[in-house]
Amino acid sequence: MGKLLTEFLGTFFLVLTIALSVTHAGAMAPLAIGVVLIAMVYMGGHVSGAHYNPAVSLGAFLTRNMPGRNLVPYMIAQVVGGVAAGAVALVLTGEHPAPAPTTADNMAALLNEILFTFALVLVVLNVACTPSTRGNSYYGVAIGLTVMAGAFAGGSISGGAYNPAVGVGLCAIDAIRGGSSLSHVWLYLAGPFVGAILAAGAFAIQSRPAKAA
Repeated sequence: MGKLLTEFLGTFFLVLTIALSVTHAGAMAPLAIGVVLIAMVYMGGHVSGAHYNPAVSLGAFLTRNMPGRNLVPYMIAQVVGGVAAGAVALVLTGEHPAPAPTTADNMAALLNEILFTFALVLVVLNVACTPSTRGNSYYGVAIGLTVMAGAFAGGSISGGAYNPAVGVGLCAIDAIRGGSSLSHVWLYLAGPFVGAILAAGAFAIQSRPAKAA
């Protein structure tokens, strides 16, 4: 129960920060998002692994860094946290920004979500799930800075979710209010999950023992 509560709370504060900062922090929104993720990773890493993202959980499962029995409960806790954060953001501000591609080319938006989720999951696997780096003090910073970089670099292309809990959580609240964001929620499911699968494959290659010369 403690692990699921941690995943809910970490995802909640991540998505809440996204929803509030996109509206009120302007160009500096990625900075707030990266910083809160760093803090939440250090808050919950020792409890649940601090995934806060169904794509990260999928990558951990595929690389045998998480038991299969935890995968669906983690994803549910994360998505519920995202939806709850979207609802709270609406109550606090009366506004509810949902991620949306800012390009007419959906394939460009999809590719952006794949690439930066790939980068995120690969970083998580290497800094938090590898025996040679396990227990290091920098893993939270590496993870948060990866998300920050992705938000700065690709946010103007796809909305920069890189996380199905962000996409589903914020788009669901937008849809309840009569918005049309559910029409592109598939980008925030397909892109991150494909990115996670590719990252798991890359990590498996990285982790192979080197052949003796």
